[in-house]
Amino acid sequence: MSAQTPAPPDQKLAPRQMTETEGWSAPGIPIATVGTVLALAAIGLLSSGGSRSGAGAVASVAVGVVLVIGAVLSFGGLTPVVAGEARVVQLFGQYRGTIRKPGLHWVNPLARRRRVSVRIRNHETAQAKVNDADGNPIEIAAVIVWQVADTAQALYSVDEFPTFVAFQAETAVRHTASSYPYTSHGDGELSLRDNAEEITGRLSAEIADRVRPAGVTVLESRLTRLSYAPEIAQAMLRQQQASAVVGARQKIVEGAVGMVQLALQRLDEEGVVELDEERKAAMVSNLLVVLCSEQATQQVVNTGSLYQ
Repeated sequence: MSAQTPAPPDQKLAPRQMTETEGWSAPGIPIATVGTVLALAAIGLLSSGGSRSGAGAVASVAVGVVLVIGAVLSFGGLTPVVAGEARVVQLFGQYRGTIRKPGLHWVNPLARRRRVSVRIRNHETAQAKVNDADGNPIEIAAVIVWQVADTAQALYSVDEFPTFVAFQAETAVRHTASSYPYTSHGDGELSLRDNAEEITGRLSAEIADRVRPAGVTVLESRLTRLSYAPEIAQAMLRQQQASAVVGARQKIVEGAVGMVQLALQRLDEEGVVELDEERKAAMVSNLLVVLCSEQATQQVVNTGSLYQ
């Protein structure tokens, strides 16, 4: 007889996922009416039994006690469910279903009915200081819009599902911030500042994957704060200013070179003047100085020949 192969450790430790089912309930208003009638009848019987003696009095009191018990059971099972909330029914430690339909319901009086909000909620993560993909410290925070989709998983799969969502959201924000640079360094590279839509989309997907065991659905997530940490903010500002100056200079030089090429081409095509290579070089130098200079240039009038 061959020995049975033991299950892998991860399969042994994997928790059994409980899913939401519809719980049984009866209309509450008719049962409340019956309970009221039973209570009034019990009061009448107990009052009449107390005023009489003999076997009739004992019978009246006994029937009155039975009616009191019936009234208590009728009222004890009444469960109001308001819009935006659900009631999870639990009997002797076992899950018996969830009631979502608003109104007055009646369930087993011995069952525990736990209230769970299924409204849309907002959670804003605390401002966190994280190193981005380049190692620069940044400050980041996000707001997450979420909702309970499965009440059974929310109550039985995790402990305190709002706290679970808060911790998982903060973990996802930190992981996303450390996976991308604050600013991009080349074409096609995603960055936190330049690709906000793509980053928030990936952040929402990661948070949704992390909180799925708790029966929670993530509707949206947005970054509410994104900046360099104060200790490097000034240095990064100077770096951005230098990059802007270099980019502007590059555009100016490209435009000046194009204008010089056009001027030389037009002079040659229309035969205005013939210039040798040395004079072309001097003309190019003078034009570049005029076009690229940040200060106004002073004009010099040449009253002699072209070569003097």
